Amino acid sequence: MRHGDKINNLGRTAAHRRAMLANMTNSLIEHKRITTTLAKAKALRRYAEPLLTKAKDNSTHSRRIVFGYLQSKEAIQELFGPIAEKIGERPGGYVRIIKLGFRRGDGADMAMIELVDYNEIYNPKGKDAAKKKTRRGRRTSKAAEAAAAAPKAAKVAPIVEAAPVVEDVVAPVEEEVVAPVAEVVAEVAPEVVAEAAAEETAPEAPAAEETKEGEEA
Repeated sequence: MRHGDKINNLGRTAAHRRAMLANMTNSLIEHKRITTTLAKAKALRRYAEPLLTKAKDNSTHSRRIVFGYLQSKEAIQELFGPIAEKIGERPGGYVRIIKLGFRRGDGADMAMIELVDYNEIYNPKGKDAAKKKTRRGRRTSKAAEAAAAAPKAAKVAPIVEAAPVVEDVVAPVEEEVVAPVAEVVAEVAPEVVAEAAAEETAPEAPAAEETKEGEEA
């Protein structure tokens, strides 16, 4: 029984399994994506990603270690050349597995495994799109804040200084409204205006008569 065995042997001996994964890795390096069964794609990811990490250190020691696994000079040249430049800033997760459904005939679960940085559909901007922004905002320095506040203060200050006093505004308005009304009334009803003026200036005659009658009584 294979209790606790986390390695999928894929129905092969150890030597056969190593040779198959090495050949699949060479094909992945050459074509940048290959189609295989889902179980093989998962096994290939665990086999290929440590080699891709080694390729980021372009030294003779790293080249010899990777060549011991792949046994292909063309694959080493491609891996330590263009591929290493593409994945240089990526901290891991160099390959992606995409499920394709079931194969006709035996019903095997198929998948496509590819290098993430070579997919132009998911990464239209290439290497720049792989950078992840972890912050939502940007801190501003005190100098920048002062510079931003200076134009606002300059715009507000003239408005405050030019604001007129309420009394200065109300007095001319009253004069403009009352004067035309008096002129219109004088033109329309001069007799009414004259009578009102006469009543204001006339003495109070009835009051004088009442006092005389009181004295006679």
